[in-house]
Amino acid sequence: MESKKTKGIILAGGSGSRLYPLSKIYSKQLVAVFDKPMIYYSISTLISAGISEILIISDTVMLEYYKKIFDNGKKLGLKINYAIQEKPNGIAEAFIIGKNFIANDNVALILGDNIFYGTDNIFFDAVKKANTVKDFCGIIFALYVNEPQRYGVVKFSNEKTATEIIEKPEKYISNYAVPGFYIYNSTVVEIAENLKPSKRGELEITDINNHFLQNDKLEVMILQNGITWLDCGTPNSLLNASNFIASIEERHGIKLGCYEEAAYKMKFITNKELQNYCNELPDCDYKNYLCRNGC
Repeated sequence: MESKKTKGIILAGGSGSRLYPLSKIYSKQLVAVFDKPMIYYSISTLISAGISEILIISDTVMLEYYKKIFDNGKKLGLKINYAIQEKPNGIAEAFIIGKNFIANDNVALILGDNIFYGTDNIFFDAVKKANTVKDFCGIIFALYVNEPQRYGVVKFSNEKTATEIIEKPEKYISNYAVPGFYIYNSTVVEIAENLKPSKRGELEITDINNHFLQNDKLEVMILQNGITWLDCGTPNSLLNASNFIASIEERHGIKLGCYEEAAYKMKFITNKELQNYCNELPDCDYKNYLCRNGC
């Protein structure tokens, strides 16, 4: 059987109101998380999952910054495209905006303010499953958190069977929240196009998940202990993320969110191509790291 392809979308829109006044000047996905712009971590996650074709969605002004950072991705063996979201109309709108980009392929959507650590093999295996399983429809993930009421929460009939996703429930449902990484087949576009806005006036990703779930077409994979998920939507969470990443990098001598290294490890580029790329970088610790671990 011929394998399908999974493309990636980074939703880097939103007003970032919880990070004001940082977000007054530019998109929160450009805010530094320790030593890199926030969006470096999400694009690295997609690349480490084996995805080389990526669509970045943001507003008209911010897209120019992303283009300056990533260009078309060709030097790293990537194909990076860009699309405009005029207003923050909800996560699910990403699939409508990306309709032509997705075409008949699968799609993995990651939120630009979500950072993952310890998920490389898990996301890679999930994308591989999406590409090879004949009747694949969708995979989302669930992770135990202390404050589930802040997120979409998974309701279980027992410990193994998910029955519903409830967005920011007022009453306790479970401690399993849905992080911002989702994989679907191309039917997600039509589902998104037929959604009605929620009370918040947005097209909700939770409604998409429930549509798949109610038709027995969604797998909910529970992430085990040892996985770190950081949502950088508030000043405190941004600080905590920076401290966490600084601690990991300094202790282990690695750089999280180094998307060039991720592209090299996935063999999207050769050692020589990475060396040529590094030669264009200014002298800095980031360049020295890439040279030590690649070229």
